[in-house]
Amino acid sequence: MELRQLEYFVAVADERNFTRAAERVHISQSGVSAQIRRLERELGAELFDRSARTTTLTDAGRAALDHARAALSAAAAVSQAVGEVTELIRGRLTVGMVIGCTVTPLFDALAAFHRAHPGVEISLREENSDRLIDGVRDGTLDMALVGSSTATHDGLDTFTIISERLVAAVPFDHPLARRDRVTLRDLGAHPIVCMPRGTGLRTVFDQACAARDVRIGIALQAGAADAIVDLAVRGLGVAILSESMAAGHADRLTARTIDDVTSPALLALAWKTPHGPATRELLAHARRAFLRSDAGREPPGGDPVR
Repeated sequence: MELRQLEYFVAVADERNFTRAAERVHISQSGVSAQIRRLERELGAELFDRSARTTTLTDAGRAALDHARAALSAAAAVSQAVGEVTELIRGRLTVGMVIGCTVTPLFDALAAFHRAHPGVEISLREENSDRLIDGVRDGTLDMALVGSSTATHDGLDTFTIISERLVAAVPFDHPLARRDRVTLRDLGAHPIVCMPRGTGLRTVFDQACAARDVRIGIALQAGAADAIVDLAVRGLGVAILSESMAAGHADRLTARTIDDVTSPALLALAWKTPHGPATRELLAHARRAFLRSDAGREPPGGDPVR
C-alpha cells in the first residue's frame, strides 16, 4: 500500500468520478484506475461501486475512507515537521529596528536565537518606523521593532514593549524648567527639537498638535535621542522625548510631562501572520528577553520609544 494510492482513493471518493479525480491529482484516468485496482487487490475488497454513472463507495470503501484521510494527514504532518526543522537549520531572517536605537533585550534575543540556530543567517536593518512597518507588510522584513502611535497595524500582529507619555526636556535654567506643568501652547513659544516624521514619537506629537490646533515650530530634527539631548542642552530648542529617553539624561535636562498629549508613544515588535518557524522561534526568544528586562516599567537598555 502506497500513499499515492490512498491519495487517489480519497480523490475519487471526494469527486465521485474517476475523470475529475484524475484532473485533481494531475495524472491520467487510466493511471488512477490502475492504482485503485491495485489497492483493492491488496485489501481484498472493492472500494467503489462502478455500476452506475456516479462512482460511489462500497461498505469497505466507507470503512477505509477516514483511515485513508488520517494517513495522508499524518504524512503531511511529518513533511511539515521536517521542513520546519530544515528551515531552522539553514535559512535567513531579516529583522528591522528603528534608527539609532539600542534596545538590549532585542540584542539578547538575537544572540540567544543565534546560539540555538547557528545555521540561520540574521540580517539587521535600521529605518524609521513607517518604512519598517511597510517592510514587514511586504515581506522584506520578517519582524521589526518599531515606534508607533497605535497598538494595532492592519495585517500585522504586534507585541507592545513600552507605552510612555511624551515630555518636554529643557536645561535647568530654561523658563519652562520653573513651571509645574507644560502644555502644547506653552511649547509654541519656543523652538522645538524632535524626531523626524515617520517615527512613532513624532507621529504622536504631530497628531496632538493637530487635534488641538496648535502650531509648533520644529527648529531641528534628529533620529537619535542623544543628538536631540545634545541640541537641547546647547539651548537650540526644547527637546520632545519619551519618558525613558529623558530619564537617561536627568543630569543634563529637566523633563516636564506635556499635559495635553495624553496618547502614549509605543515601542512594539511587529510581524506578519502566517510566518515561518524561524520567525516564530525568534519571536519566542524576544518575548522572553523583554519580559526578563521588565520592559513595561523600565526602558530596555535605557533607550527610546521612537
